[in-house]
Amino acid sequence: MTDRPDGHPPQDPSPRGGPRLFARGSFLESSRTAEVLRAETTGGLLLIIAAGIALVWANTPWKDAYFDLRDAVVGPDAVHLDLPLGLWAADGLLAIFFFVAGLELKREFVAGDLRDPRRAALPVIAAVGGMAVPALIYVLWNLGTDDLSGWAIPTATDIAFAVAVLAVISTHLPSGLRTFLLTLAVVDDLLAITVIAVFYTDELHLPYLALALVPIALFGVLVQRRISSWWLLLPLAFAAWMLVHESGVHATVAGVLLAFTVPVLRRDGQEGPGLAEHLEHLVRPISAGFAVPVFAFFAAGVSIGGWTGLTDSLSDRVALGIVFGLVLGKPIGIVGCTWLLHTFTHADLDDELSWTDVVGMAMLAGIGFTVSLLIGELAYDDHSETGERVKVAVLFGSVVAASLAAVVLRLRNRVYRRLCEMEEVDSDHDGVPDLFEGSELRDR
Repeated sequence: MTDRPDGHPPQDPSPRGGPRLFARGSFLESSRTAEVLRAETTGGLLLIIAAGIALVWANTPWKDAYFDLRDAVVGPDAVHLDLPLGLWAADGLLAIFFFVAGLELKREFVAGDLRDPRRAALPVIAAVGGMAVPALIYVLWNLGTDDLSGWAIPTATDIAFAVAVLAVISTHLPSGLRTFLLTLAVVDDLLAITVIAVFYTDELHLPYLALALVPIALFGVLVQRRISSWWLLLPLAFAAWMLVHESGVHATVAGVLLAFTVPVLRRDGQEGPGLAEHLEHLVRPISAGFAVPVFAFFAAGVSIGGWTGLTDSLSDRVALGIVFGLVLGKPIGIVGCTWLLHTFTHADLDDELSWTDVVGMAMLAGIGFTVSLLIGELAYDDHSETGERVKVAVLFGSVVAASLAAVVLRLRNRVYRRLCEMEEVDSDHDGVPDLFEGSELRDR
């Protein structure tokens, strides 16, 4: 069966007349998704290692050395860039992470699955639900307190951590579901950076923000002319980052704004990677292999204080709001919105999938980690008791979400692996039994 003109395979309508949910994309889109997932898997494993080292170090007799390193101030004070190393990681290195996220987001809307409104509806609506429900749970849990500034902490999804969990599971999940996780995380990143820019800007200096538009515009002119020389682009990118930082808006916003200026399509109109994909290919290893793990190293170090300290931290209402937001809010929001889309648009799941798969993947989206830790640092003083408890809650909630998702997806993995083995055996006999029909698979 041939692909549709937009490059996607034909979508057989569901028995109720709607499109299929989580249907696989075109071959090129699936191949590219697999490449991105491989890169994020490596980054996720490094992230987990870096966070583990920091957490262990911060709870040893040598913990003062860790905190002294995190709080060591470096940089020129003449331009207000004399910052602690931990803040350099949060403001500087995560700008690289959001630059890659911006490139991915623009590519998805211009040339990827999100350019088709029907295919974009599911990840966009699911991402909105996956942010709204955790925020609502946090607010409801903390009603009556004086401070609700941490409402956005449990709303983010850490794609690197989530993909690393998938790699450990060695999942045989269908590609459409894994593509959905990646697309969901991309939309989630856009919503997260919007929340950071709008709700976590304490003081806005418009002159600096206006000046930041100059290097961003020059960066845009160069990339639109397909000029990718690093010695031209890097100084402009740093100038834009510095001015956005001085404006009071979180400096990671500069990464997204710069990414949005990069063209996706080739100038000659031919098939193949454009400049956005080329830059993403160059920068993603730096983001996944260095920027995010280093941020995790400086952000995850918290002195728990043993079992008593852990129970004290998790008895805090702010911490409980974060944990329940990640563990319960994320899957409720994502599965709930998917079910509503299924109900009101007459769209059924793809034949390969079961609703159990959707629940497992939604649980996996409850791994907040990187952006949750970042928002936690913006919402609360990193050195305060609440700030420390926020870190414990994000770490605990992410681990619980990952563990629950691993149990569900591991069980589903066994089903798909067994079906694949049976299909291989059956192919030797030139026949396909009814077991592989979608209606049968969905019941399993």
